[in-house]
Amino acid sequence: MRAASILEERRRSQRVMVRMPVTLHIADRSKEVSAMTVAVSETGAMLVLREALPLGTRLVVENPATQKRAGGSVTRPPQTCAEGHLIPVEFAEPAPGFWNIFFPPAGS
Repeated sequence: MRAASILEERRRSQRVMVRMPVTLHIADRSKEVSAMTVAVSETGAMLVLREALPLGTRLVVENPATQKRAGGSVTRPPQTCAEGHLIPVEFAEPAPGFWNIFFPPAGS
């Protein structure tokens, strides 16, 4: 990930490095896809999946622990990693309670 991208992310919202399972409901697919978070924020997450999802893919992220859902899309091309592919997802609108994690305001 480029340094500019990381700084951009930090300005929008704080991120927490946490591994938790999520379920993806991908547009135009009838089958759900399991994924794991790498980092989460009020505005989205970095996910790891076995398959790559192209830039712009629309999806709904479901948090199985809370059964909350948030719509969003893949914001950058995936990067290959040891576990599969890193997929950056941004929610359509901020979802402060989605992860059940308190995020302090940016810059604090």
